[in-house]
Amino acid sequence: MNLDDALVTFIAESRELLGDMESALLGVEQTEEKDELVHAIFRAAHTIKGSSGLFSLDHIVAFTHVVESVLDRVRVGKIEIADPLVVVLLACCDHLGSLIDGIAAGDLHGSTELIAQGEPLMAQLRVYLAPPAHHQPPATTTPETVHVKRIDGNGVMADHWHISVRFALDVLRNGMDPLSFIRYLGTMGRITGIATLSDTLPAADQMNPELCYLGFEIAFQTTADKAAIERVFEFVREDSRLVILPPHSLISEYISLIGQQQGELARLGDMLVQCGTLTPQELDMALSSQAETPNIPIGTILVEQGSVQPEVVEAALTKQRQAKEIGAAESRSIRVDADKLDQLINLVGELIIAGASVNMIAHRSRVIELQESTSKLATLVEEVRDSALQLRMVRIGATFSRFQRVVHDVSRELGKDVTLFIDGEETELDKTVVEKIGDPLMHLVRNSMDHGIESADVRASRGKPVQGLLKLNAYHDSGAIVITVEDDGGGLKRDRILAKAIERGLIEPGHHLSDSEIYALIFEPGFSTADKVTNLSGRGVGLDVVKRNIAALRGTVSISSEEGVGTIVTVRLPLTLAIIDGFLVGVGKSIYAIPLDMIEECVAYSAEPGHDYTNLRGEVLPFIRVRELFSIPGTPAKGENIVVLKHAGQKAGLVVDTLLGEFQTVIKPLGPMFAQSHCISGSTILGSGDVSLILDVPALVKQAVAKGG
Repeated sequence: MNLDDALVTFIAESRELLGDMESALLGVEQTEEKDELVHAIFRAAHTIKGSSGLFSLDHIVAFTHVVESVLDRVRVGKIEIADPLVVVLLACCDHLGSLIDGIAAGDLHGSTELIAQGEPLMAQLRVYLAPPAHHQPPATTTPETVHVKRIDGNGVMADHWHISVRFALDVLRNGMDPLSFIRYLGTMGRITGIATLSDTLPAADQMNPELCYLGFEIAFQTTADKAAIERVFEFVREDSRLVILPPHSLISEYISLIGQQQGELARLGDMLVQCGTLTPQELDMALSSQAETPNIPIGTILVEQGSVQPEVVEAALTKQRQAKEIGAAESRSIRVDADKLDQLINLVGELIIAGASVNMIAHRSRVIELQESTSKLATLVEEVRDSALQLRMVRIGATFSRFQRVVHDVSRELGKDVTLFIDGEETELDKTVVEKIGDPLMHLVRNSMDHGIESADVRASRGKPVQGLLKLNAYHDSGAIVITVEDDGGGLKRDRILAKAIERGLIEPGHHLSDSEIYALIFEPGFSTADKVTNLSGRGVGLDVVKRNIAALRGTVSISSEEGVGTIVTVRLPLTLAIIDGFLVGVGKSIYAIPLDMIEECVAYSAEPGHDYTNLRGEVLPFIRVRELFSIPGTPAKGENIVVLKHAGQKAGLVVDTLLGEFQTVIKPLGPMFAQSHCISGSTILGSGDVSLILDVPALVKQAVAKGG
């Protein structure tokens, strides 16, 4: 991988990490167990900082370092993560996203203007890093306290190394002066406290002047690492008992270094040595002990001998588990450029068209062996098609998660308390559909919060919970995906919408419309019933764009509402925009394709002369004659058929001459000249090379129901 490829990967991974960081920040206030989310936020910031350093992106490193420092204090409990800090950190995520966007645009050093935008955020973060204004009272210790506690001049607990040493009894006989080691230790830093332990001192008549009975507990401040401190006692290390505990501030650094370790999965002891919390000699001692008691984990032995703090061992074990899981996941997945997937889908589409042509030739030849081979080939092509399409399927959960931030920010802007409930985030649909549905959903969510959900005072007066509820849901239905945006607000005012529509001349006075038809009027261009214009809505711009964008995806949008209770906006979309299972029908010499998953059944034509409906097992079924719809010349065939269509809980019939059977339909978009064609959603190429139009089932059902009503 060259540097450019690595930078592209860095940009993609950083954006993913920022997304994870934002999701964790939005969820941290809603959960009681905050530790895991806080660690996830810290890891995301730390990873971005470390990766930025590899590319010498110093402006990102500098900004992320301050963010990381604040998060580190949150992790160790020195700062409580509350709403004000969450708001600042979310703004930091946005700024980091802008910095990453700058890198993607080729600005590797950061523009002066962009860097300056981060200065106010860094100033807010430094407030959390400032020392506390109040002083803590000095801690009291009892005579039994072993650890040396040192208080600085401000009455705050000093952050120091703690060294516990028990010299061997024969240290004096071996020519060693215990005090010389302590004096040498003083050359490497400052001994801020020392306690002499005489608990092993025997009675005076049993004392041997050649033996050493004393031990020392030492508080030591230094910039040296643990290995350097251990080397001070190198000549007495084997015979004496030495425990070196790092300052509290270094514990979080060790944990951070463990989380930063890359490469192959290391053993626990090696990981601790690499981060500096454990020396090779301490590891050797622990391994020797483990050889005698092989059933005890090495981490337990290290904690028992006092070499490593339990939280550091736990962090190393967690890192091992994560590395193992990531390694397993990486071995099962690879990153694929989206353009390559698009090319694959196009090639599969051409393969389907070529296969249909070969299949037609085989049937004309009437060679049994050739027909069997082409039949098997068609089955394999269908499997390849399904596999290729599955590669493009992504979960809609990532799109839904974006709205947590939208609800968080907009609710504060509006002064409303709104919570978002998400369901169906595991639902999958085509990547192209996911990318294009984000903006329409954004409009619907913001509109629900602004117009739908009332203020806290109004909700309280109506006996509703003060906190408004917004729901996003997605599920599969009849080969389509259904997305609903539901709120428990005031609902749509039917009479007001109707009056506004009459005022604007959209409908004639006295014309009867159903509730769903009246509610659909709000999607007309420029339509608005808002009393005032806000930053979010009220200008009559937005919902018409929503409808147009959804229609461009071959989807539909509908509304159901109850005044005072709430509103549900339902969006129906095709699962894919590329290849579908179709059903071919013939009318005269024309052939049309219908999405197979929207066909309920096919029945023989029967209806009273002059009627546009038939009796389907006691149910009235309105229908449309395709010959009349598209003005196809000629007379209907004697054995006409009705294709029963279903869409959004409604049924309608389509009268055709012949049923030609299933067909793998490669969807080709219509050119701009035919974009406004009614009841046509696209085209496909048949095995003969002829073009067949794909019928727009939602439009046909709507027209048939309206005509029948």
